[in-house]
Amino acid sequence: MRTLAATFGTGQVFLSMLYFFLFFIWIWLLITVFADIFRSHDLGGGAKALWTIFVVIMPFLGVFVYLIARGGKMHEHALEAAQAQDAAARAYIQQAAGAGASPADQVAQAAKLRDQGVISDEEFQQMKAKALAS
Repeated sequence: MRTLAATFGTGQVFLSMLYFFLFFIWIWLLITVFADIFRSHDLGGGAKALWTIFVVIMPFLGVFVYLIARGGKMHEHALEAAQAQDAAARAYIQQAAGAGASPADQVAQAAKLRDQGVISDEEFQQMKAKALAS
């Protein structure tokens, strides 16, 4: 009697892993194409529906035709999304760090904190000197 390990050789393990990774790449490609279809601002609702139906009914052909027909647009959409995300992150960091606030705004904010009792008079004076020095 042959055991399972004897019949499932090294080449078969390699092929099984290769098939698994190709399947994983295919799923990733489908998700990427669907995401691009739905975030495209230059496609109307009917065109989005037709592309979706085409990709669902004929997945291999649909994805390859979409990549050929709109591959450049996919790159542009990804670049726009990355730039928008970068701009949002920069705006949040500047807002959180208080960058861009004038010295008068910084002193007013420190005075507000002092009036609320959050900081002491010594801390207010330090923050005021720091704001006026910058």
